[in-house]
Amino acid sequence: MGEAISRTPEGRTAALPPPIEERAEEAGPPVARTRLARLRAPRRPRLWFEILLIAVSYWTYSLIRNAVPAHKDTALRNAHWIWDAEQSLGLAVERGVNHGVDSVTWLIVGMNYYYATLHFVVTIGVLVWLYRWHPGRYAAIRLVLFATTGVALVGFFFFPLAPPRLMPDMDFIDTVLVHRTWGSLASGNLAEVSNQYAAMPSMHIGWSTWCGITISALARPRWVKTLGVLYPVATMVV
Repeated sequence: MGEAISRTPEGRTAALPPPIEERAEEAGPPVARTRLARLRAPRRPRLWFEILLIAVSYWTYSLIRNAVPAHKDTALRNAHWIWDAEQSLGLAVERGVNHGVDSVTWLIVGMNYYYATLHFVVTIGVLVWLYRWHPGRYAAIRLVLFATTGVALVGFFFFPLAPPRLMPDMDFIDTVLVHRTWGSLASGNLAEVSNQYAAMPSMHIGWSTWCGITISALARPRWVKTLGVLYPVATMVV
């Protein structure tokens, strides 16, 4: 910076001293300034710690989710209550969509694999993208994901809910079983190791919404932002 100039009463000019902050930084040793710069810069968490944290957190989530008592009668009663409420509001469209899409084999099979794979692939991809390109925001946004998942466990416990395919008198189709596609922990033999009545809140919707908001808020290309907005919408349809 250039020196500030002042005029003395005698008409002569004199240089003013630099600001206090500037003088302090200039006077400080280079090592101290380097440490200060590191403290101000966003810090990327340790990779091994993040991998361990995510693995342990998901294991704990799965353990608690599957340990929630499967109250079949309560879950079916809640499901029928929701279905009756949707019918009274004119919103009971799931069964028609379920049967209509099931008649188009390539479409329903594609949806089944979308449901089974992108839930994890996109979520992990967004976490990696945040870690690599937005390290200063990573920890806070990752905490939101963990908090959202934790809230879901409360819902699973206090509001057990049967998914439509487990409502035998409602004529819904379990498309994973019918078309023999893989990936559903709540269908076939895998149903024995998964809590089938942990259907609300839907973590497919929760995680995809987290991904969509994160992508649309931080991505720069407009087409990427658009994909971020469309992703949770497509997941809801699936």
